[in-house]
Amino acid sequence: MTQVTRFIERHGVIVMIAKNVKIEIRTGLEARPIAVFVQKASQFESSIYVEHDSKRVNAKSIMGMMTLGLPAGEEVKVTVDGNDEELAMGEIEKFLQNEE
Repeated sequence: MTQVTRFIERHGVIVMIAKNVKIEIRTGLEARPIAVFVQKASQFESSIYVEHDSKRVNAKSIMGMMTLGLPAGEEVKVTVDGNDEELAMGEIEKFLQNEE
């Protein structure tokens, strides 16, 4: 799987990270994994968004995440912006790739 990390820079300062991540959770993102995902995302100060097709939702919103209907094997774009963005991206990526 190809993962692309983009560091978006404004005025010489990196202001956010965007990365394509493949969902490796066996059941995909159904109700229980989404609840855990939202809890994990909510632990961080950074803004976290998940994009798939033309939808972009707040990763801290259980209702938003439920609208994506993401099966195992799908690739999503995760965007993280804030003071703890690198830590948040690492934890989100680990969770989606079922490495916990």
